[in-house]
Amino acid sequence: MTRVLVVDDEPQIVRALVINLRARSYEVDAAHDGASALELAAARHPDVVLLDLGLPDMDGTDVIKGLRGWTKVPIIVLSARHASDEKVEALDAGADDYVTKPFGMDELLARLRAAVRRADPVGAETGEAVVTTASFSVDLVAKRVTRGDTDIRLTPTEWHLLEILVRNAGRLVSQKQLLKEVWGPAYGTETNYLRVYLAQLRRKLEVDPAHPRHFITEPGMGYRFEQ
Repeated sequence: MTRVLVVDDEPQIVRALVINLRARSYEVDAAHDGASALELAAARHPDVVLLDLGLPDMDGTDVIKGLRGWTKVPIIVLSARHASDEKVEALDAGADDYVTKPFGMDELLARLRAAVRRADPVGAETGEAVVTTASFSVDLVAKRVTRGDTDIRLTPTEWHLLEILVRNAGRLVSQKQLLKEVWGPAYGTETNYLRVYLAQLRRKLEVDPAHPRHFITEPGMGYRFEQ
């Protein structure tokens, strides 16, 4: 069962989240300040954290940094702050997603499910730790790509993009999903980023980059990895 840690100092929001989450069979812990949140996270090991930035004892970004010191648990920020620089600060600190208050419960639950899916153990989608094609191999645990006996150097962004596609082998991954997962929620429309980085991956990994066999474009929709 998925365990959620709710961190918010507004009792009505905590109550609404606890009721809705428990009704959907989530286990829920709640904290009303940053110190309690960090203690609960260490004691209960949640699968996802819903975090308000405006806490009474510390800023939510400090809670994010505290969590990121020891865990990769997905963190979804819930905040009334609308300024883009504050969103960027939270994402740079290690948050995975950002939902602005007031929010719709259905949207929040969808984002929570997506965050939990993305946090599944590496290789869970493919069932393999090493994915091998006719041209190259991807070791998802060691974060290593090889062609024959040669290591292929990838940038962190190239690796992140490759990992998402490989973990969803055979499935279409939408442009919006890739942009949000690799660059963050604020980058849902910059499809030129994907064209540039997919071209780089093809140059490094495809036998014939002009006629890709493994990194397939579905025009206007997204990309698919084929072994």
